Amino acid sequence: MVVVFKVSDNTKNEMIKYYEDKKRDKTPPYAIFQAEEGGTIITLYESRKVMFQGISADVDANMWKDMEIHLNGKAPEESKKKEKDKKDEKELYEERKKYYYINSIGSDEVGTGDYFGPVVVTAAFVSKDNIEFLEELGVRDSKKLTDSKILEIVPKIIKKIPYETLVYSNEEYNKHPEYNMNKIKAILHNKALLSLMKKDNYNYDKVVVDQFCYPKNYFGYLKESNNVFRRIDFTTKAEDKCLSVACGSLISRYIFIKEMEKISKMVGKQVPKGAGVLVDEFGKNLVKEKGKDILNKIAKLNFKNTEKILKD
Repeated sequence: MVVVFKVSDNTKNEMIKYYEDKKRDKTPPYAIFQAEEGGTIITLYESRKVMFQGISADVDANMWKDMEIHLNGKAPEESKKKEKDKKDEKELYEERKKYYYINSIGSDEVGTGDYFGPVVVTAAFVSKDNIEFLEELGVRDSKKLTDSKILEIVPKIIKKIPYETLVYSNEEYNKHPEYNMNKIKAILHNKALLSLMKKDNYNYDKVVVDQFCYPKNYFGYLKESNNVFRRIDFTTKAEDKCLSVACGSLISRYIFIKEMEKISKMVGKQVPKGAGVLVDEFGKNLVKEKGKDILNKIAKLNFKNTEKILKD
């Protein structure tokens, strides 16, 4: 569920105070903050528009509608969908018909935009028989699921859905500074797909990968690989259209969260996600305590964050 409306300045200020200790480390473009509370993701934009996403989005939204009434004497109007949004939804529906109600293998990755932590890629097989099971868990709206919800449902998914996960550690990542991220992703997706297919002779209709570069470039990155799987449907927003890609995304996210917990335990404090200012501050303090060599074990050294962290 998604609820969007515009708040007044005084309600905006109240929201900033209320969500101060619930903010996520990563803030979307043009947003004042993004926070998470009780399974709902709240994003407040500079335009004063606020978006609530999640199963209980309406409950959280109603709390702030009541605040608007209390402070200003009237409730805010919910934003109407723009024509472009309606068009995008129609196109998404048409694409979903191609990829949703089929037997599919899909692959997706997590961690490519995070300074700390590994890159995780998962390929998963979803048969038509498992669609209802996954929908009941909420996989259809995988992008809206919070980390806490992912930790709850993914153990149920991996008991039933065949998958193959590859964890590309930071130390491995830093051995190949000449590789760009798209090449790393192409190599890992190819390996994950081939490894999954070795496990069984799956009866699939399509193999789907979320498109992060042109297919020509994808296969160009794999020119040194001995075995390349080529019968792939590349499509953008694949996790919204194809349940196997959504499963790949969720399992990858689950593994990434667990890997970040290991890193946090190793360094003795909670390691932030993303690549923003909080990450830079955390990195500076960590280097002061443990020396710069720690970064090779837990960070992607070719990110700009490294320069900021090591700068005097």
